[in-house]
Amino acid sequence: MRRSVPVTCSLLALAARAGAQSPREANPERPTYATHAYAVAPGYIEIEQGLAARGVESLREETSWDVNVKVGVSRHVQAAIFAPLYTRQAAGGGIGDVGAALKLRSDISSRAAVAVVSTVTLPTGSETRGLGAGQALGGITGVFSTDLPGSTHVDANAGPQGIGAGRPQWFTSVAVARGFGRFGATLEVFDFTPGGAGPRFAGVLGALTLKVTQSTVVDAGGEIRVAKGSQDQVFVGLTTNIGRIP
Repeated sequence: MRRSVPVTCSLLALAARAGAQSPREANPERPTYATHAYAVAPGYIEIEQGLAARGVESLREETSWDVNVKVGVSRHVQAAIFAPLYTRQAAGGGIGDVGAALKLRSDISSRAAVAVVSTVTLPTGSETRGLGAGQALGGITGVFSTDLPGSTHVDANAGPQGIGAGRPQWFTSVAVARGFGRFGATLEVFDFTPGGAGPRFAGVLGALTLKVTQSTVVDAGGEIRVAKGSQDQVFVGLTTNIGRIP
């Protein structure tokens, strides 16, 4: 199971809370698998997109263009639509499974927050070409985010994924991010256990980010597999807060 859920984390200073943060501040949930426990400002829209190359033997085995559109519903609710808008591999290319996510979040202190993210994907991608699961799948992820001394931020995620395909794949991840002014760096360890939706998928991910403007963040990095059959990957991405919904 590839990125069937939008579980990624910001690599910049997530210490800014919704009350103190500008609503135009980009707050990426990419490029890691772990998500953070914060949300886009109510009435605002943010678009994340990334290009990735991955494979077991070669990074040329598969490439994709992934997009995640997030909308702030309220201070405690965020909705999103996501999909690999184009994936290319040996069997052919095309759109992947389109999904939707709902994040319910709350602050538990001035330095910590929690959230629950529920997701569902629809079988819009071709199963015969390896672009989709061939059936609707669900997922639930519990999220804990906290700020530590030294401009360090931690996101911990856990929950069942691939619900609907037999035995779920249990997802766990811990991501640690550090800000250096306009730059950021992160390290993540993630694991999807084997299940009905796919084999075990686990690895270590590292990335750098650059805050180009208040509303624009770019990222680049890669991941190394630690489980047999998992893929190595390199990626670049862009997150843009495009402002208030008309």
